[in-house]
Amino acid sequence: MVQNFFRETWAEIDLDAIGYNIEQMQQSLPDKSNIIAVVKANAYGHGAVQIAKKALQCGAKALAVALMEEATELRDAGIAAPILVFGRVSPKAALLAAENDITVTTFQKEWIQEVSNYTFSKKLKVNIEIDTGMARVGLRREEELIQLLETIRENPNIQLTGVYTHFATADEENLNYFHEQQERFERLLNIFNRLWKRPVSIHIGNSAASIRFPNKMYHYIRYGIAMYGMYPSKTVKQEKSISLKQAFSLRSQLIHVKQIEAGESISYGATYKAKRNEWIGTIPIGYGDGWIRKLQGAEVLVGGKRMPIVGRVCMDQTMILLDKKYPIGTPVTLIGEQNGASIKMDEIADYLGTINYEIPCMINQRVPRVYINE
Repeated sequence: MVQNFFRETWAEIDLDAIGYNIEQMQQSLPDKSNIIAVVKANAYGHGAVQIAKKALQCGAKALAVALMEEATELRDAGIAAPILVFGRVSPKAALLAAENDITVTTFQKEWIQEVSNYTFSKKLKVNIEIDTGMARVGLRREEELIQLLETIRENPNIQLTGVYTHFATADEENLNYFHEQQERFERLLNIFNRLWKRPVSIHIGNSAASIRFPNKMYHYIRYGIAMYGMYPSKTVKQEKSISLKQAFSLRSQLIHVKQIEAGESISYGATYKAKRNEWIGTIPIGYGDGWIRKLQGAEVLVGGKRMPIVGRVCMDQTMILLDKKYPIGTPVTLIGEQNGASIKMDEIADYLGTINYEIPCMINQRVPRVYINE
């Protein structure tokens, strides 16, 4: 591990864990299914380029992102694998997508009509998204599908390569709505197959659906949160159908240690007052890094022991209550393992009343990423 930064706070990304999680999924899938590694939002905060390269090295066949900018970042890094953009891409970006062999998502005939005004040197690859119940984007009705396919046929510069949908409740205990979405997709897919005789790739499985129903996932699965070692929900985790290793750890060090007297206060608003003479440690991370103020009262690890955050989290620094005096430079773990103890992403998510997806994404680029086991 080489550190080329000066901060005593960093995120540590275990690339071996990424490989392990891909291998676990591969063992569950039938031979006909391949993996699309989802690296949107800077690979869920892990680092898009590094994770994409590792995922492809470990057997993923394609990549997926949310934005055109995310796709071009991967191309600029020399990654040649197929890339799908989930979100709606501006028609103005269609030429750039075609030139860089980036597949975009379509679901509006008007979008195809506008793109048809451009002159292409290479074909534009598109996937159709069918909205079966998420109600975000995607076409919902038979007539929309028919009109879209007719419009695509009229443009020889467009190559339809895939059809997909996204499940809203694949991670929940009650699967009634999941099965309803499946039925909607299969109905429209049957119509699609009657109208479009050329082969396309079909993918419907997010992490939850792929883990729980690997034999129903068609040609590809989209491996997102689970690739990073986090279960999509407590329901999926409890089923124990797949083993995962968390790849993301958040590390820091004590930069100051002081003893304060009983009754003295800590941080803005004086929300914490010492009950006795106490040792207080300061670590260089705060809400300016994404370690938000709501984490006041949460715990970190020092010497393998849990120590609470006291006082309000500042923009750049956080104070913790120590059980004794520690030297400057003592390691502090905010997320991850230390001396046999651990703080998982799920614990932080539960404390904040959110989902584990959000935690690595909220740790922003002020916090450098360090990659181990490259």
